[in-house]
Amino acid sequence: MSPGPSKGASLRLDRLLANLGYGSRREIGLLARAGLIVLDGAPLRASDRRIAVTPDLSDRMTVDGEPLDPPPGLTLMLHKPLGVTCSHKEAGPLVYGLLPERWRRRDPALSSVGRLDKETSGLLLLTDDGALLHRIIAPRASVAKRYQVTLDRPLRGDEAERFASGTLMLEGEDKPLLPAEMQAHDATHAAVTLHEGRYHQVRRMFAALGNHVTALHRDRVGGLALPEDLAAGSYRILRSHDLAAIFAAPQGQDVRLREP
Repeated sequence: MSPGPSKGASLRLDRLLANLGYGSRREIGLLARAGLIVLDGAPLRASDRRIAVTPDLSDRMTVDGEPLDPPPGLTLMLHKPLGVTCSHKEAGPLVYGLLPERWRRRDPALSSVGRLDKETSGLLLLTDDGALLHRIIAPRASVAKRYQVTLDRPLRGDEAERFASGTLMLEGEDKPLLPAEMQAHDATHAAVTLHEGRYHQVRRMFAALGNHVTALHRDRVGGLALPEDLAAGSYRILRSHDLAAIFAAPQGQDVRLREP
């Protein structure tokens, strides 16, 4: 994997577009000579020309009449539907199949920020920014994740206290869970907010108390909430203020995604 361009960097046009998945350098040379790559209203016919990779480049450049895909530093929010897997290699439908086909050839590649299992829906972040990915998932960041839970049997009444205690143990583990918050909506529906990410954690927490999760949906990461109008299988590109909301929002406060 090649590192993305640093802030203020410049790249040859053919390398830039090849890294964004538009084709081989030879194919990009053909696009350029045909006048199909346009910057600031003027065709770029020399594919070896160096281009400053600036945040506004997608607003200034078109390829075959369409705006340039976002340069490296791309982060997006995906409403993950049920039945798809957060993987590059597993069999069956993958979250990457919900994105433009060209994006699967990007270098650096898009990776999910953590995972949602196949039977969990909701907010999934994807990025090609490795530093941002590790900042979000690092334990010291303590970025909270909120899940909406549907249960097979009615709540027994002590779940919130047990989850908040910091003493709950999961089967097969020898370290108690960090305190987590639960708010009951009714007898079989609740919201659970985690500050760590163990394997199938929410499902195993309720299993430890004798219940079974029948549906699980993540609707918030940090202070960034899944927009109500973002349909399952759809995505939106995040802007700098959206990324800041993940870390800066006060505990318990939702920040809805704003249009640029």
